[in-house]
This record gives sequence, structure tokens and C-alpha cells, in this order.
Amino acid sequence: MTAADAANALQTKFASAVSTRLAFRGEETLKVDPASLKAVLSHCKTDLGFDYLVDVSSLDHFGDDHAQNRFEMVYELYSYRDKIHLRIRSEVPDQTGKVESVVDLWPTANWHEREVYDMMGIDFSGHPDLRRILMWEGYPFFPLRKDFPLGGKETDVPDVAFTGTAPLAGGPFVTVAADATTVHREPRSRDL
Repeated sequence: MTAADAANALQTKFASAVSTRLAFRGEETLKVDPASLKAVLSHCKTDLGFDYLVDVSSLDHFGDDHAQNRFEMVYELYSYRDKIHLRIRSEVPDQTGKVESVVDLWPTANWHEREVYDMMGIDFSGHPDLRRILMWEGYPFFPLRKDFPLGGKETDVPDVAFTGTAPLAGGPFVTVAADATTVHREPRSRDL
């Protein structure tokens, strides 16, 4: 089976749930209705042989007038048997802000979902241990959201790191805005 075959099978079985399909350079991406997301992912695991969950990530569409919902989930799947990759995307409904956990399908989703919860604030219903993984418990913000200031937010927790804002503006790293290659645009250590 190829990635295109897997995408075709999903489009056939879940015709009303798959809203968009994108094929680019041998990669297949399907956008799925949030109500059918868990069923689609379950089918990918049990029937199509996607036995490896490579990654679970999220997108923040804050400020994008074309997006129906602010957040979107992205699941990167791989089949060791067929050596193919498949990407499943699904918006997170703004009304609930929740997505069903897939820890029961792929146990490795545990840490991925905890990271998405910690950095973006997306809640996973049915997760066995949904708590922060990078930030400390009680931290009231979600640092990877687009509305989180680059300079950080002040904290009144003196025992954790520092109490001032992070020195990103004018800090130790700089990037060069130019038409140059990526190598020349990457953040570099400031020459002090």
C-alpha cells in the first residue's frame, strides 16, 4: 500500500468526514471533521497498519480571518509494514476546546498530548494523566499561543527561574531579515 492508497481508503470509508486532501511530493494530508477524528485515527491504526505515531502537534490560527476555529491538531502517522507516512489534521472546536485523546491507540501520545496541553492549552478528554510537562503546575499561561508576548510575562513566583520578563527583544540572539538563504537568516549569537 502507498500513502495515496491509504488516503483513498480513508476518503472512501469516511467520505463525509474528510473535507480536504492535499498531496505534495509524495506526502498525503487529510483534513478531518473533529467529530470523526478519533474514528479515523482508530481506522488508521487497526485497519491500515499505521503502527507508529510520529508526532502530535497543534497550530494556532490566531489572527487568521479565514480559519473557522482558532486551533488545529496535526497527527503524523507512519506504517513500518508499508513504509509510508500520513498526516491527519483536524480543527479543535472553539466551543469545547477539547479533542479526544489517542493514548489508548498509541501509548506514546501521552507525552505528545501533555506537551500540546502545556504549551497551547488544548484539553484532551480521556487522557490518563493530563498535567503540565514543561511548565510548572499552576502556571496560568500557554507559551506557544500566538497572543503570548515574545518578551514573556512577569511572574510573582520568585523561586522559579527569574521574576522579570525574558530578554528576547535585544537579547543574546539575533536574526537577519533578508532575501538570503536560510543559513544566513537563522538566529545567531550576538557578537558582544
